[in-house]
Amino acid sequence: MKRFFLALLTFLIAFAAFAKEAAPEPDLFEFNNLVSKMQGVRAPYVEGNYLVFTAPHTSRYVGIAFDFEGYREIHPYKLHNSYDFEGELTDSWFFYVLEKPKGLESLSYRIVIDGLWTTDPTNNNKLYDTNSNLWVSHVNLPRVEVKNTDIIPEGCTRFVCFAPSGKKIRIGGTFTNWDSWIYEMVEVQRGKYQLDIPLPAGVYYYNYYSGITSFIDETNPSKGYTEDGRIASRIEVR
Repeated sequence: MKRFFLALLTFLIAFAAFAKEAAPEPDLFEFNNLVSKMQGVRAPYVEGNYLVFTAPHTSRYVGIAFDFEGYREIHPYKLHNSYDFEGELTDSWFFYVLEKPKGLESLSYRIVIDGLWTTDPTNNNKLYDTNSNLWVSHVNLPRVEVKNTDIIPEGCTRFVCFAPSGKKIRIGGTFTNWDSWIYEMVEVQRGKYQLDIPLPAGVYYYNYYSGITSFIDETNPSKGYTEDGRIASRIEVR
């Protein structure tokens, strides 16, 4: 009995470690919405902010590993069953949903089927990886326009503000010691102002300014209070 409990404890610790390292799954509502739109096995496709992979249900296990993780993690596919109006099973297939990694315009991957590594038979786009000396499947990701304040691949924070066209919109925060006259945003589209600022890792508070009026960043839901009690937008750079 003691050996049984020791074995169970070891399993639970290993499972907890795996769960901690596993890639985060999509929001439950978005995940269910993606699943409801699936129509069977097909080439990898983009749905919103996610990339969907599918595989035939002709094997017991299918997993996937990505180049941006160094092929170290194997993420298991889930099984999806499709039923008709009378509740009869009509089709089954495996699938995996990946939230598109920020800053990547393409990715490579390999899948494992019942313990054997291979390229994705649903994807004709393959290339030879000289680092691993293996053929891998490849997917090009559509370039996504930043519509809100966020970290961008160039190592900068892209601040975005929507305001009436023709204004002079400035930004000030803890990274300028609240001096709002250092940075003026650029109107990149009618009513859309934008500015890229290189910021080292840390937590920053900021506001936008038009004349002497300050206002928070409506594209950023994260808020906080400054030392003097003012509400300000908050962003964390990692």
